Amino acid sequence: MRPPRYPDFFEVFANVIPFQQVSLAAGMSVVAQLIQRFGEARMTGGRRFNLFPDASIVADARAANLRRCGMSLRKAHALRTVARLIASGTLTADAIGGLSSNEALDELARLPGIGPWSAALILLRGFGRLDVFPAGDSGAQGSLVSLLRLRSRASLARFVDRFGEQLGCLYFYGLASRQLAAGLIHPAASPRGPRSAVRRHA
Repeated sequence: MRPPRYPDFFEVFANVIPFQQVSLAAGMSVVAQLIQRFGEARMTGGRRFNLFPDASIVADARAANLRRCGMSLRKAHALRTVARLIASGTLTADAIGGLSSNEALDELARLPGIGPWSAALILLRGFGRLDVFPAGDSGAQGSLVSLLRLRSRASLARFVDRFGEQLGCLYFYGLASRQLAAGLIHPAASPRGPRSAVRRHA
């Protein structure tokens, strides 16, 4: 499975920091407001769209304006600090990508507002590193316990360890199940009929 990744280094952080300790819906709302407030508007086919804001835009933003997107003051400061580091070239995707996963986790955790959970998600969603799993993600854990019909979250840890360097795939399975349940994504159509949710390729 090819892990879904964000196209821009700053976009990874802007899709991780707002989701810290909030529900999936709340995090999505913050990111949507961030795009609407700071993203450049473009008209396409008679419709208005907002581009995802560059790091330089958020770097110059006032903390109060970032908070109006629904972020706490701590998250606003963390996102703006990261934006400034990226905009200045102090923090780059090449530098993080050149490290081993363990080294990258340690380096990312030195950034303000980035803990082990956020660092793991940045490697998963920004670099496609499937050898990491955000162990503190209660939403993903709950989804996986339900999907796998496990008796407890304690047994989940043993199950995750069996996936070795592909354990990050489990995070995406858990995330997809939550998005399906919330109606945010839908099973792919299949030429075999509506009962078949996944296309099979020879």
